[in-house]
Formats: sequence, structure tokens, C-alpha cells
Amino acid sequence: MSKPTAPTLAVLPAAASEASAAAPQILQPSGWPAPKGYANGMAAEGRLVVTGGVIGWDSQGHLAAGFVAQVRQTLRNILAILAEGGARPEHLVRLTWYVVDMEEYLANLKTLGQIYREVFGAHYPAMALVQVVRLVEEAARVEIEATAVVPR
Repeated sequence: MSKPTAPTLAVLPAAASEASAAAPQILQPSGWPAPKGYANGMAAEGRLVVTGGVIGWDSQGHLAAGFVAQVRQTLRNILAILAEGGARPEHLVRLTWYVVDMEEYLANLKTLGQIYREVFGAHYPAMALVQVVRLVEEAARVEIEATAVVPR
């Protein structure tokens, strides 16, 4: 019986401007189609900065109206938390999105991509998207957890 072989991995710098050994690296198995808007995997060394589940409320605790507005505010909130930890968007290695309506997410992909690039630039870490029945904050439409690695 022959053993199955694992795909060969390609390790790419996260961005051309960050080709240093300290930058997160994109893990892309050879022969796999290139993902759009996310990475299949990331490798990084350094200090972890981790958020809890972040939703789209402002500093006064008011939740933005509607899915797209909540995503925009959620990403801004993550950016603020990263800054508190000495991290920037290019240090992100993982985002996990929880949405209450997958169709709402899919119907807004183009706008969401524009908002994402406005807030985080063209850095796309490993991501997962999960539909949930509801979030703790009942009016919340999206919640995102982020993990960043700040090079030492």
C-alpha cells in the first residue's frame, strides 16, 4: 500500500514591501488555486496580539446601523485594538468572521472588499467565515476575532 503524499508548500512573503524574515509569510500549497481576499495559511514569529470577538459599536457603545456599516466599524475597532498592542494591519495572521446571515455577507462582497482595503490595506491573512444563529449583542450582524504577530 502506498502512502499518500502531502502537497508541496510554497512560502511567500506577505507583501513585496515586507520581504524581511520577520514579516508574516503566506503559506500556499503548490498547485492550489490562489485564494482571493484571504490566505490559506500564515507563518510568523514574534509577540501575539489577540482580540476578543469585536463588533461594530462606537466608543459610546452605539451599534452601527446595518451589516455593511457594522463591518466598517468592526474593522476600525480591530485597528484600534491592534494599535494598543503595537500592531498594524500587516501583522494580522488570522481573522475569524461570525455573521448571522451568510446571504447578506455574499450580497455585499464587493463593498466589503472596498471597506476592508480602506481600513487594512491589501494585506489578506488566513480567514474563516462562519454563519451563526445569533451573537451575544442581539442587534449585531457581524463579530470578528483577530490575531496578529508583531515581529520582535
